[in-house]
Amino acid sequence: MMIVVDIVLLTLVVATGYAVTRLQSLFSAAMMSSIYSLLMAAVWYNMHAMDVAFTEAAVGAGITTALLIATIVYTGRDEKPRTGVHLPALVVCVALGGLLVYGVPDMPAFGDPNAPIHAHVAPEYIDQSVRSGKTHGDMKRYVPNKVTAVLASYRGYDTMFEAAVIFTAGIALILLRGRPRQRGRFYRGRV
Repeated sequence: MMIVVDIVLLTLVVATGYAVTRLQSLFSAAMMSSIYSLLMAAVWYNMHAMDVAFTEAAVGAGITTALLIATIVYTGRDEKPRTGVHLPALVVCVALGGLLVYGVPDMPAFGDPNAPIHAHVAPEYIDQSVRSGKTHGDMKRYVPNKVTAVLASYRGYDTMFEAAVIFTAGIALILLRGRPRQRGRFYRGRV
């Protein structure tokens, strides 16, 4: 039964992703992007990655959608007409895709116990996680288990940079508003 759910979710994710690229209305594309994020949250939930699913739902479907809609208010609802293929973008995408495909054979097999993540990173996490009552340096910390230790310490960096991305998006939105006029209103021209 789980394979059926996986196939249905994958089909919906691919269809939604394709729809986002084909829509001319930026508002519709923002809504489809939000649906895409919710579907990806369902994929992560189905893979039992609850923390990633929660983050995807909150950031991808929540704050990102709000920022996109706020940006559309200041830039216009419709996409400019396409005049053809943007050659530099195509070259960058093909080159990046080629590099990714080139690197795939060097990846360890899925579940390989001798993979670098298991040989180097996991033992370091285990060694550095603090057991209940163990003294670490000059302070005593109480961590109930290794998962909590990893989420509380190492994932903190990830959360910090996610917050930096949201902050940067918010600043970009403020800059899109334009300069204030003399009467206190903001310029709402098209970009």
